[in-house]
Amino acid sequence: MVRLPFAVQAAVPLYLAPMAGVSESPFRRICRRFGADIVVTEFLSAEGIRRENEHTLSKLRFGVDERPIGVQIFGSEAAAMGEAAALVTDVFQPEFIDINFGCPVKKVVKRNGGSACLKDLELVQAIIHTVASSTHLPVTVKIRSGWSEERRDPVDIARRCEDAGARALALHPRTRTQMYTGNARWEEIAAVKQALSIPVIGNGDIKTPEDAVRMQRETGCDAIMIARGSFGQPWIFDQTKDVLAGHAKRPHPPVEERFRIAVEHAHMAAAYEPDPRGAAIEFRKHLGWYVKGLPASADLRRRLHAVNALDEVETIFDEYLSHPARRDEELETSGFREDDANVEAIAV
Repeated sequence: MVRLPFAVQAAVPLYLAPMAGVSESPFRRICRRFGADIVVTEFLSAEGIRRENEHTLSKLRFGVDERPIGVQIFGSEAAAMGEAAALVTDVFQPEFIDINFGCPVKKVVKRNGGSACLKDLELVQAIIHTVASSTHLPVTVKIRSGWSEERRDPVDIARRCEDAGARALALHPRTRTQMYTGNARWEEIAAVKQALSIPVIGNGDIKTPEDAVRMQRETGCDAIMIARGSFGQPWIFDQTKDVLAGHAKRPHPPVEERFRIAVEHAHMAAAYEPDPRGAAIEFRKHLGWYVKGLPASADLRRRLHAVNALDEVETIFDEYLSHPARRDEELETSGFREDDANVEAIAV
């Protein structure tokens, strides 16, 4: 195993992946509490950072309890990326700067950011070199396996990133044209791990702790990055640590505890966001993920997806919990098990 270029104690560190609209500070803090070793901000525009856009800079706020943390930036101009990295280093002082070369979303790609950079590997190298020259912090990168099937060559891309100064590399082994379809080719993570001397972080298709451990054992990756598998179940990190250590996996929290965690998360979101109604609307997706798979959850989700204030959440949960006889009956007839509540969502 190759150690990451910043202090972290775990032998196989677990990352919460950077995800737009999801990996905001409240969720990062919840995941750290449940065993995530490293968190990364949502990906942020280098132009927004260097121009000191108020909305963009607000996304850079983080607390001491989130460390170690990386700030992920994206852009297609090396100079702008370097300026953004320098500002982040001086003002916010995270543990590392991460460069996004993986986002497949159209609005990012059409600006030649994210995975669009993979069409021009000289640009990729120029960006990494400039960012690394603009900060004393370690610079890491997140890539896909290529822009398209015709250009699929994760080993060559990864080697170029290392040569340009990347200190660690995360691979989501799909191409941009695949988006989130098909299966992540974990064998490509293994090939990149064999080719590089820097740490390799595996990412893609991790929905359960067992998936995470299987990826590590099949690929030899130095760290594991969990994205969609954390939605509504931040305890996946502690569970993964149990399985990695060869221990019995701790059970999913019971419904009452799950609701308590969701309410705590909601209070944190309300305290973090200046607009109460906007915070509630943005948080609806988290509420849907927390209750996914529960008996009689259709009506519960409908009510939660209509909240306009986060203090409504406790009332809705209390009303759901006030009918234990009905829920117990449905648990018996539906065959529901906590393990069935796998997350199914799309991250960018």
